[in-house]
Amino acid sequence: MSYKGNVAIAVSIVEDDAQARKILAGWVSHAPGFRLNGDWGDAEAALAALPEKKPNVVLMDINLPGMSGVDAVKKLKAILPETQFVMLTVYEDADHIYNALAAGATGYLLKETPRQELLSAVENVHRGGSPMTSNIARKVVQSFGQTHPSVPAADDLSPREQEVLDLLARGYLYKEIAERLNISVPTVNTYVRRVYEKLHVRSRAQAVAKYAHLERLHDGNGKNEAR
Repeated sequence: MSYKGNVAIAVSIVEDDAQARKILAGWVSHAPGFRLNGDWGDAEAALAALPEKKPNVVLMDINLPGMSGVDAVKKLKAILPETQFVMLTVYEDADHIYNALAAGATGYLLKETPRQELLSAVENVHRGGSPMTSNIARKVVQSFGQTHPSVPAADDLSPREQEVLDLLARGYLYKEIAERLNISVPTVNTYVRRVYEKLHVRSRAQAVAKYAHLERLHDGNGKNEAR
């Protein structure tokens, strides 16, 4: 597991199930390149501690006692804009997914995610990506009736940026996008950064959610005449 400048990725965990929390804490604590930055069993305790802890990444359960994980992310993101929040949950329906992303979560993983995949996802999100499995990405898009690769609000995107965004929305990984478009992974990263800037988002998850939302508006208006 690689990490910049030998500085470990500080990870905090918010999970009400004590056994699950212990397992996650063990995974993080014993993985090279990661540092456990605290774990809590409810949102209220996390809200009190995390502003001072300033973790790089937070693994957040949705179904917490008291305040929900989604509401906690919404509050914490305003206080910790640089911290990345990854929802770790059993819920796979479109409503939970979109609500979490809209609240400020950068990624969305199921609790059944294997250890190495979860750790890779944390590293991915810390580097600016968005750990979201293909089926989760598709659910976000499908929930808004996404059907076309071009939307009015994305008119500023170049044809190649449109292609990259469309593939992101369809759940392709950066490596898969590079292979499909016959370009390098660093070039994909460059296009993704440009897409983020033009859509005013900060993650793949937000880009996909906004893309799908704009597409729904386009479909609802029924007018996107060629110019």
